[in-house]
Amino acid sequence: MENTIEIRNRKLRFKYKVLDTLVAGVALLGSEVKALRQGSVSLKEAYCYFKHETELVIKNMHIGPYAHAEAHEPLRERRLLLKKNELTRLKAKVEQQKATIVPARLYFSARGWVKIDIALVKGKRMYDKRQDIKARDVDRALQRLRK
Repeated sequence: MENTIEIRNRKLRFKYKVLDTLVAGVALLGSEVKALRQGSVSLKEAYCYFKHETELVIKNMHIGPYAHAEAHEPLRERRLLLKKNELTRLKAKVEQQKATIVPARLYFSARGWVKIDIALVKGKRMYDKRQDIKARDVDRALQRLRK
């Protein structure tokens, strides 16, 4: 069964400077997985934080309701599944670099598991965003000239 569901956080590279990425599993309910297969999910406002010393949680990831099951809470906190050494390394980087953890991409693995790419990011300043816009405009102009 080929399942090509892939949800991306499209504003990630514009809003943040990506320092590191990591793949994690997500603890979900059955109705949430069914809703994901329909594509009713949004990563726009989502972010991750450490709830306890050993637990990474994603917050504000909206998973819409699935019509044929009991309704789940769309914005509930969901636990991310990482190894203990990955969690400690990530926590150290967050504290040391004053960074944030944001979801970059949500997809189904080849085995059918829900996976999420999380990114360790730092927020961009307004002048950084302006430089990105200017570079993108220059690239577009060059592409037009080549055609």
